[in-house]
Amino acid sequence: MSTRKTTFFYVLLTAVATLAVSTVVFSRIGLTPVSSAQTIAVPPMNSAPITGPIDASTFRNIAKSQSPMVVNIRTEMKAKAQDLTDFFGSGNMPDDLLHRFFGDQGGRGGTPDDQGGTGRGRRPREPKMAATGTGFIISSDGLILTNNHVVEDATKIEVGLYADDPDINYSAKVIGRDPLTDSALIQLTEKPNHPLPEAKFGDSSQVGAGDWVMAIGQPFGYQHTVTVGVISATQRTFPVTDGRTNDMLQTDAAINPGNSGGPLLNVRGEVIGINTAIITNARSEGNIGIGFAVPINTVRELLPQLRQGKVVRGRIGVQVLAVPREGYEEMFGLKSRMGAIVNTVTSGGPAAKAGVEPGDVIVEYNGRPVPKSDDLVKMVVGTKPGTTVPLKVIRDKQDKMLNVTVIELDLEAEQAGRTARPSTNETAPPEEETGSGFGLTLQDVTPQIARRLQLPSGRTGALVTDVDPSGPAAAAIRAGDVIEQVNRKPVANKTEAARELAKVASGHYAQILLWREANGDTFVTIKKD
Repeated sequence: MSTRKTTFFYVLLTAVATLAVSTVVFSRIGLTPVSSAQTIAVPPMNSAPITGPIDASTFRNIAKSQSPMVVNIRTEMKAKAQDLTDFFGSGNMPDDLLHRFFGDQGGRGGTPDDQGGTGRGRRPREPKMAATGTGFIISSDGLILTNNHVVEDATKIEVGLYADDPDINYSAKVIGRDPLTDSALIQLTEKPNHPLPEAKFGDSSQVGAGDWVMAIGQPFGYQHTVTVGVISATQRTFPVTDGRTNDMLQTDAAINPGNSGGPLLNVRGEVIGINTAIITNARSEGNIGIGFAVPINTVRELLPQLRQGKVVRGRIGVQVLAVPREGYEEMFGLKSRMGAIVNTVTSGGPAAKAGVEPGDVIVEYNGRPVPKSDDLVKMVVGTKPGTTVPLKVIRDKQDKMLNVTVIELDLEAEQAGRTARPSTNETAPPEEETGSGFGLTLQDVTPQIARRLQLPSGRTGALVTDVDPSGPAAAAIRAGDVIEQVNRKPVANKTEAARELAKVASGHYAQILLWREANGDTFVTIKKD
């Protein structure tokens, strides 16, 4: 686990390594397999409208009635080299901190080992990291919901209950994890001698900005801490992995490291979200009033799959872009701003086999309209792999029907396939062209560059050698891209590309097909200054 900071702001996934250090875990697959015979009764959801006044005892009563179902989670995991670097930077760490986090390393003579010796001559113990988080009980047999990043990579999980002494912990195991919703289902393998209270589920689809909410967790190790605030916004798009997002609830209820996995409750004491992340800045690692929770409806729907140990999602092998706010009729022939622009098509993937091309606009999926690009992603991931569905696309302003067979999403493989931006340290030809009004510097593609970029045989175009960071193309094009078409017209070299770009009137859009080493053919739209 590691802390991510920038000079502007960063997202801190709110697990905490000991009481003083916050930690972040990014998502990998690798779910714990369980018997396919195991099932779970999905907890009922109360969708009745919330009515009635808020008085002086409202939040006290919620805290009293709902704190017992909230649990404290402590995990241990193997420390990775990157974790050690991120925690201690240059390595100038005090010995007492090193011992506190990782125990005796065998190289600091005089520090007793677990058997009372000095550790001299003994094999150093493998470094370990500790973290804390929160969860809540959803069934009497010890099933607990929490965040994926709280238990991911854990070699040991211990759970503390509200009704017990703080020093008493029970062992638990992972049943299923889902990185895309940052949710996980764990189960107690040791049971207390008293009944387990269960959480009540509310309806997160009825939550609106301004609604009162309460968070319960163990921020910085302070167990069963209660904070109160309101829902600041709903359906906040939140990045969970490269190229994939999740809709979240935003709240100003104080959420800090250690709150991860804890419940966000409505004024009836029902869970309407799982506290997951905060936005902070370089001056603070704690709450600044912007926290995020996964809507409980999203996780509730996944519970049967989490109980089976694996969440199965669909994939068709495209990356998509939002339709621009203007120019969509001129460029694509759309009557309204709807659909998803195909940015790239995975070679050999289902969409490629179906005939989908970069630049297509997908406007219907399986007979359902596609309002925007995020909606298409949700439709696809919610489709059972093996299903063949019709796609309606707009290509060259004409409707076209295609059939695509959905395959299973392998998130780990998908993320591994995203490579770093290519470098362009070739010796540049002396003559360059400028893409007037777009902030691009272009050169002809030499045979050496073509080989390095793995440009398919017979392809031509103009190499982008520089992009003005304040220019209109900065967000869509990068150095190393090869422009192949401008407004559907092929270009063979820098001169032709510059000429076609110059034809685009100021304030209008250019449709550009380019070759990108990491992705292959890539379609983008850029508004000219």
